Amino acid sequence: MSTLPTLSPQTKGTRRRRKVEPVKIFSFITLVVTTFLMLLPLFFMVSTSLKSKREMLKFPPTFLPESWQWSNYTEIFDTLQFGTLYKNSLIIAGLSVVGTLISSALVAYGFARFRGKGNQLWFILLLSTMMLPYPAIMIPQFVLFSQMNWIDTFLPLIVPAFFGSAYNIFLLRQFFSTLPEELFDAGRIDGCGEIRMWATIALPLSKPALATVAIFAFIYNWNDLLTPVLYLSSSEKFTLPVGMASLTSSRFRIPPWHLLMVASVLAMVPIVTLFAVAQKQFVEGIVLTGIK
Repeated sequence: MSTLPTLSPQTKGTRRRRKVEPVKIFSFITLVVTTFLMLLPLFFMVSTSLKSKREMLKFPPTFLPESWQWSNYTEIFDTLQFGTLYKNSLIIAGLSVVGTLISSALVAYGFARFRGKGNQLWFILLLSTMMLPYPAIMIPQFVLFSQMNWIDTFLPLIVPAFFGSAYNIFLLRQFFSTLPEELFDAGRIDGCGEIRMWATIALPLSKPALATVAIFAFIYNWNDLLTPVLYLSSSEKFTLPVGMASLTSSRFRIPPWHLLMVASVLAMVPIVTLFAVAQKQFVEGIVLTGIK
């Protein structure tokens, strides 16, 4: 019968010293404090969304609601056309993500796999468009869409996404460049064309990068306020950021901040859900593409 090994007093002392390493304790405390500070605004937003209008104006502010006003979450639907705003934002953000993924992945594949004359020059020209601020193209774009009778429709908010984005093309091009050439040689031997190799080889292997682009595109279009304000004039076509901004307008003598917090909490739901579903792919995409 075997006996358990006994630890010498010196070994026990070494383990005891490892348990009280000050660096680890300091790192743990720093991590806890930083996490608390980062979650504090989120907690305050949720807490304010459950306060009454009178309690919201109290000073100093209360940490937790004195009486939990769950009715705030139904009142927002009476104050704003919240369901319509939510639906419009989902349509615009969803279709923009589809357009961004298709166009950016296709263009990025071309830059990554083809080595023609002037390829590098065109890519540099594409990257240089990232330096153009949106106000520089806002007026020409508005005139163009106005002549196409697209004002007060969703088209100016969705169609540009189907022409790609320089940042997303750069991101996907970096990932496509890492794919081994042998895979595409095998595809050519099997008789695949370039479009088929893009769809059946490159895209299935690029799920982390595509998930990263999808999340970035959804967050941008979901939170965009300037473009809908520029092109939409009918209230039934407003998006969620436009509706939330109207809560601070002169229509209200005192802005209903508690309802604004309710709208903010509900606006977070799609983003948090999307991130939770694609978290693994998103983290892999960040690592593989080297985003900082």
